[in-house]
Amino acid sequence: MQAIASPPTVKVIGANGQISLGKQFAGRQVLVEEQETGVWLIRTATVIPDNERWLHEAQAASDLARAVAWSTQHPASDSQTDTLLA
Repeated sequence: MQAIASPPTVKVIGANGQISLGKQFAGRQVLVEEQETGVWLIRTATVIPDNERWLHEAQAASDLARAVAWSTQHPASDSQTDTLLA
């Protein structure tokens, strides 16, 4: 879904080299691409750590969905705890 582009606004880069994009973006990660000298493209992004990337693959999603379905049909129970620990 494409958002309607807003008209350009003038921002001042502070002495520390930062600009404010607004509170609605506070805490978000962004990709900053310098397309040419003085021209930047800033896009919000979600970064996935390398050691968690496998969770977003089709096989992992399928396995997790199957595990969740199984767990809803087999509620947790402490009834056999003593037998399992023996």
